[in-house]
Formats: sequence, structure tokens, C-alpha cells
Amino acid sequence: MKNKALEQKKQIVEEITDKLERAQSVVLVDYRGLNVEEVTQLRRNYKEAGVEYKVYKNTLMRFAFKEAGFEEFNEFLTGPNAIAFGFDDPVQAAKITHDFAKENKKLEIKAGIVDGKIIDIEEIKNLATLPSKEVLIAQALAGLNGPIAGFANVLQGTIRSLVYALNAIKEKQEGQEA
Repeated sequence: MKNKALEQKKQIVEEITDKLERAQSVVLVDYRGLNVEEVTQLRRNYKEAGVEYKVYKNTLMRFAFKEAGFEEFNEFLTGPNAIAFGFDDPVQAAKITHDFAKENKKLEIKAGIVDGKIIDIEEIKNLATLPSKEVLIAQALAGLNGPIAGFANVLQGTIRSLVYALNAIKEKQEGQEA
């Protein structure tokens, strides 16, 4: 019986480790004090954004963090914890958690991991206030488009000036022939 329980725990540790290695971002929260309705809403918010939210035992998370190379993250594993894994977008997990915590003071953000680096609460808040990936791409493209449009206008002005000059020369020559 003990071997079966141990085997299940090992599988859970492997599952957490795999998620830690695949996730672009991770946010650890203390959900103590949230009622069922609030937790359900938080789960729904995460799911809609493609973020996975799970509750694991701290001892199993400790083994997984150690195995994934984030042993110093274990200092945050006190009390009841839940973890959000952002696989597609490094901002989503932080953004949803931060927005939910603003309205539900009982949800406590503890720490996170982004691109293999452990971040604190302030860095999570900064990450949460970043625009979405689509908005950042649009802003970058707009920034690139500005100089190109200006260059095109300069060229267009130069060509227009050349046409005016050639037209003036043509009219002058026509005036001399007549």
C-alpha cells in the first residue's frame, strides 16, 4: 500500500516539474480566505486565458522545485498555496492574478518565475501591467512604420521636386523655341 502512495506522489512531483520546465511564467498564491465562489471565478479567469491553476501539497512542490532547479523558491511554500502556470504568454498568469488580487484582498501573491528567473511581488505587478503580446507587437510595428512612412514622404517630395524642375525646364525650352 505504501509503494502505491509513494508512486502516486512521484508522479505528481514529475507532473509539477514538467509544468515548471514548460511554463513561460509561474505565479504562486496563498488562496486562504477565498470562498468557493471566488475560487471558482479565479479558476474561470485562468482557464479563459489558457493558464493552468492547481493546488498541490507543499511537500510535493518542494521536491518539484528542487528538481527543476528552483530550490530557493521553497522559502515561499508556507501555508495553503496554489500555483498558476502560464504556458503561452508570460504575462497572462501575472495579469490575471494581479487583477483578481486587487478586487479580492484575501488572495495573496507570493512570488513567481518568468523565463527561469524567480521574481518577487513587485516584479509580478510590473509584469501584470505590461500590455498584451498583441499590443506590444502592434506598437513595435507602428514604431517601425513611422520612419518608413517618413522616408517614403521624403522620396515622394524629392521626386515631385524633380518633376517640377523638369517641367519648368521643358516649359522654358518651349518658350525659347516659340
